[in-house]
Amino acid sequence: MYYGNKDIRIEQAPVPAIGRGELLVRIEASGICGSDVMEWYRINRIPLVLGHEIAGTIVEAGEGLTHYKKGMRVSVSHHVPCGRCSYCQSGHETVCDTLRKTNFDPGGFCEYVRIPEINVSSCGVYLIPDDVSFEEATFIEPLACVLRGQRLAGMKKGLSVLVVGSGIAGILHIHLARFLGARRVFATDVNPFRLELARRFGAEQSFHAAEFTAERLREANDGRLADLVIICTGSGAAMAQGFDALERAATALFFAPTEKDALLPLPVNNLFWRNERTFVSSYAGSPQDHREALELISSRKLDVKGMITHRLPLSRTQEGFDLVSSAGESLKVIIEPQK
Repeated sequence: MYYGNKDIRIEQAPVPAIGRGELLVRIEASGICGSDVMEWYRINRIPLVLGHEIAGTIVEAGEGLTHYKKGMRVSVSHHVPCGRCSYCQSGHETVCDTLRKTNFDPGGFCEYVRIPEINVSSCGVYLIPDDVSFEEATFIEPLACVLRGQRLAGMKKGLSVLVVGSGIAGILHIHLARFLGARRVFATDVNPFRLELARRFGAEQSFHAAEFTAERLREANDGRLADLVIICTGSGAAMAQGFDALERAATALFFAPTEKDALLPLPVNNLFWRNERTFVSSYAGSPQDHREALELISSRKLDVKGMITHRLPLSRTQEGFDLVSSAGESLKVIIEPQK
């Protein structure tokens, strides 16, 4: 039960009762997302159970369900779109009103969750192949978000890419951009541990943020700046570095939120006038993004298992939140409620 980043409590609650068209899933693994430690976003709604990067086993299927049965291994989307509104019809499912209202009960950092009928019927349940572990399946949701972001930003073969911030989202972006055929991938961070991981997962060169300049990028990139800059940190200084690294006709993808009510002053003439640059934002992932993420994981085209640095039982969830909040020598922290 979440009361704050430094106040995670183990509490007892009844196993949720399910109704028609619903599922009861036993959680085997649940990843801690960077958004889980975004305290300002949560604090007005406490207490609550967080956790949305889940994988588990169906232990009960509600009346009317024929495609899902007890014992099936599944990953589940906590948010699902309606598929009918103007946003969904135009390919922007992740800003759908329904998606913003849906969730499972109570959350992934627990032993059992109830999957509402709308999450089941709106393509929010994904069968996990036998060759994919539960911990690997927790990456389906975050990878779906990364896939969507790069698609909206126009990622394609031959681009040079700079990823600003090498936490788990940044590392996934680096790894995916390399797989999709980026000509070169560069990364920044303030953490030497993560700079090394950035190189391991596909960055040709990783720069400490204190030492990064546009000129250094030019020197490493045949005199050019980046065709695509992916901003995976809410730091204003880091964003400014990313803007300075944009080539003409380049795209910047805003992937990370900032502190509450943060404002970003932009040098409009230098950034836009005569330079035809594009700024793009993305949020969450659609059902199709989740299916594509699962295929990439199942086919071993991406190495997500290698990104896991910590596996903890439910009783040590506070330790997991501390690791993610401090952004030290950790990358992906997985909670395993059954251990």
